[in-house]
Amino acid sequence: MSDTVEPGLKLLLVDDDEIFCNVLARAMRRRDMDVRVAHSAEKGRAMLQEFTPDLAVVDLKMAGDSGLTLIPELAALNPDMRILMLTGYASIATAVEAIRLGATNYLCKPADAEQILAALYRNPDESELAPVSNRPLSVERLEYEHIQRILLENDGNISETARLLGMHRRTLQRKLSKNPVKA
Repeated sequence: MSDTVEPGLKLLLVDDDEIFCNVLARAMRRRDMDVRVAHSAEKGRAMLQEFTPDLAVVDLKMAGDSGLTLIPELAALNPDMRILMLTGYASIATAVEAIRLGATNYLCKPADAEQILAALYRNPDESELAPVSNRPLSVERLEYEHIQRILLENDGNISETARLLGMHRRTLQRKLSKNPVKA
């Protein structure tokens, strides 16, 4: 994949994991990209005043605004921009929402530079789909997906989501802080 990347492309990387950002930025600069890094959606948004990227890699879950809030702004700034939603907290609901808002693709962490570039240049309908299993999702995974869907419907409002799910807010926060359960 690295052979097909045009030199001089502008990449905006928005992720609160500083080590990951440094490693990925270095890998992309070796591919002759102009890389800018922001560690929050707010800082990424401010960077757009002076920098119009061709590509963007945005983390879903960060302090402050979710990376989802940045996707429509990026797409409006440059309709040809390829936007990748990258997350360690993958769910069907957030993947669908990211694509609906204008992301080109969605990728689960951990991912390296080659996987990120491949996902940026591949449309979601061209993705290599994992074979569909006849096994139903585990109860834990179904619960996780349901919580993510309700949370998304409430624009990330944890108190309202907890109320609708009939659970204490702190219980919901504990569940959300854990990594997603495998299917």
